[in-house]
Amino acid sequence: MWLRRVLVLLPAGVALLLSACSTGPDFVAKNEPWRAEEENACLVSGIVHASAFVQGRSALGGPSVCGAARPFEMSAAGGGRVALKPPALLRCPMIPEVERWVVETVEPAARYYFGASLVELTVAASYSCRPMNNVHGASLSEHGYANAIDISGFTLEDGRRVTVKGGWSGEERERAFLRDVHDRGCRQFTTVLGPDHDGNHRDHFHLDLARHGRDGLVRICK
Repeated sequence: MWLRRVLVLLPAGVALLLSACSTGPDFVAKNEPWRAEEENACLVSGIVHASAFVQGRSALGGPSVCGAARPFEMSAAGGGRVALKPPALLRCPMIPEVERWVVETVEPAARYYFGASLVELTVAASYSCRPMNNVHGASLSEHGYANAIDISGFTLEDGRRVTVKGGWSGEERERAFLRDVHDRGCRQFTTVLGPDHDGNHRDHFHLDLARHGRDGLVRICK
């Protein structure tokens, strides 16, 4: 069994090297108290509750810094109108933002550009304990905190499927639809990355709630 080494940066600048029994490259993780505070506030608020489409799951912890205190598995949005396949494993604050993005942005855009209802999102990734872009020695990805979701495709009720990889430079309606849902995603998420960002995102949109800048209020939309 391979060992994953995790470099944790503590507030005093002391570096602590941990090992987790898992395959994959090393990553660097910072001590960021806001993550637990934000998740706990969300859990206490009751904004996310169990339903047929959102189910609580066991903590994603263990010897690694990855995970969430109480993650949720989200299998659909919009009261079940829009399936997430496969279901996404996410921390509490991500659930309402994914819901809002689907209901307030993606569903209306699908009807506007294609005259058809949205029925499914293709989830390329959600929780995964790994470095950013799977680069050895990079910072721990937001996916490692269950704080990100990657979407690679959108399926409509008429059977049409719009993919990020094929539609970003595809026909006019697909290009317009994808850019619309990408750009408006910045209303819900602090990071939205797509094909124009780099080759790692040529086939999906990456959406997360990372904090950027000294005040944590900076948004990255590329």
